[in-house]
Amino acid sequence: MKGLFLLATLSIITLSSCKKDDEKMQTASLEQQKLDYQSRQIDLEKQKLAIEKEKINFERQKDSLNKVAEDKEQARKEEVNRSVSKRKSTSKNSSSGSVASNNSSSSSAASSGTSGTTATKKKGWSSAAKGTVIGTVGGAAAGAIISKKNPGLGAVIGGIAGGATGYTIGRADDRKSGRVQKK
Repeated sequence: MKGLFLLATLSIITLSSCKKDDEKMQTASLEQQKLDYQSRQIDLEKQKLAIEKEKINFERQKDSLNKVAEDKEQARKEEVNRSVSKRKSTSKNSSSGSVASNNSSSSSAASSGTSGTTATKKKGWSSAAKGTVIGTVGGAAAGAIISKKNPGLGAVIGGIAGGATGYTIGRADDRKSGRVQKK
């Protein structure tokens, strides 16, 4: 009887200690899962920040390209204005000389030649081109982030999909602005 009582007591102690170990393991497992989740969230935030930095860099490049284009356009306009003012001053100064009329006709030919070529030239990037570049960069970044196993493939697929979407949206904007005629 004493042996049976002793055996029952030992089995109860063993079972209760096993339950405590299981509870400790579950608690540790839950804490580990929480830490893993938090580290994944931190990684996602880092990737979001990297994408934002890329967007900012792209906007800076776009702004600098637009500024360069505006500077070139301003320089072209100043050149045209100079040639027009030279033509006006030489035509006012010419009273009756063939040399003055030759200079006047050559400067007017030069100014009409430059204005004829700039009338057909489009200014800056089209919205379709801008949309393609932005869509490609954004899609590639998103594809690389989403595809954990193969980020290179995800970037390629995301870039293609983003580029196509960006082009479509930009082309529609070009049609609205009148840069491209509707078919």
